[in-house]
Amino acid sequence: MTEHWRSADFVSAAHAWIDARLPELGLVRTGEVEQPHVYPWSTVMRVPTGAGPVWFKANHQPLRHEAALTALLARRSAGLVPAPLALDQETGWLLMADAGDRLRDLAPADALGRWHDVLPAYAELQLACEADVPALLALGVPDRRLPTLADSYAALLAELPGTDARLPGRSRVEELCGELAAFGVPETVQHDDLHDAQVFLRDGHPQVLDWGDACVSHPFFTLSVVLEGVVQWGVDDEPGSEDLAPYVASYLAPYRERHAGDLDEAVRLALRLGWVCRAVNGHLPGDPDATRTRLRMFLDGRP
Repeated sequence: MTEHWRSADFVSAAHAWIDARLPELGLVRTGEVEQPHVYPWSTVMRVPTGAGPVWFKANHQPLRHEAALTALLARRSAGLVPAPLALDQETGWLLMADAGDRLRDLAPADALGRWHDVLPAYAELQLACEADVPALLALGVPDRRLPTLADSYAALLAELPGTDARLPGRSRVEELCGELAAFGVPETVQHDDLHDAQVFLRDGHPQVLDWGDACVSHPFFTLSVVLEGVVQWGVDDEPGSEDLAPYVASYLAPYRERHAGDLDEAVRLALRLGWVCRAVNGHLPGDPDATRTRLRMFLDGRP
């Protein structure tokens, strides 16, 4: 697929679309378009303009809903998700303003502290989108809600050779999903790959980008990647070196205003099941090792 993104036909069509959109936005291109990111599933181009760079993104067919999804989330998020400058829902092409500095590029202690701003704002977005589930599914956002997860997990294990023999069967995942559902937290949009290269700071305000992997699922599944994939490694990049409790508290603060019960126990269950969701939702047949890593995280909370 990377050959497609670099092909003369695609590049020419993308440049033509960009050049047609810029005047509509009052922008003038001031240099050559660069293509710094090319992956099998997407490509990103940097477009210099007199008002600063803007960014073009195209996804392969399974992720084309990202453009329309980003626009919907921008309307719900009070600035956490920036609105597209332009989009084409049929092709899934997006043009976005520059989002500033990546969280990953800050000093580690500063980056960790910023999660206390990001997590409650992100939780507020999830709460705001609870009523949008039918619209999200209609856009093509994958359905990874709890009733679907055990069957999807079983199908993944059947497809994937060389999985860990300790992995439980379908019935155990179904049991865990039932336990989590009993807390009564509605399912909603879930980024599913929320890490420190997806969060940007512009004028001091956090923004969350790259919603291509988003799905409809239990909201707390987000914490698997955020907490166990990023935060727990702390400032010294050592697993388990950062106390996760304050970050859980920041994320849960908006949920506690609406839900009673032991939400900390719900998070404990969701941390495990979130890796099942990530394994199912992010599985690429050409990259089985990433899926196996996520399944080991389901088992042990470590790669």
